[in-house]
Amino acid sequence: QALLSESGGGSVQAGGSLKLSCVGTKYIFMNCEMGWYRQAPGKERELVSRINSDGTTTYTDSVKGRFAISQDSARSELYLQMNSLESDDTAVYYCAGDRTQDKMAGYVRCNYWGQGTQVTVSS
Repeated sequence: QALLSESGGGSVQAGGSLKLSCVGTKYIFMNCEMGWYRQAPGKERELVSRINSDGTTTYTDSVKGRFAISQDSARSELYLQMNSLESDDTAVYYCAGDRTQDKMAGYVRCNYWGQGTQVTVSS
């Protein structure tokens, strides 16, 4: 059983929107920085967005102003709202708890990944 599970992917036309969701365990959300990665065909996996230990957020340049990451720690859920989608956003999107939160450094190791959800944007 996967410890992280994504949903919300699908096919959409350029300019449309999708919201990805990821549900995980309380352990992961309490101890790990949560983020979204994506991998397009023939390309390496890249970080899309992350919620840092101090609560700030990081976005790759290509999605700034279009995507928004958020989480509901009480529900152990992570979200990615994707607006103004472009064909270059087509990829498999992965939810990850792949970095230990600063407060748990040295005590916990984080390397948790979901199975991925496909996002296809047609122009």
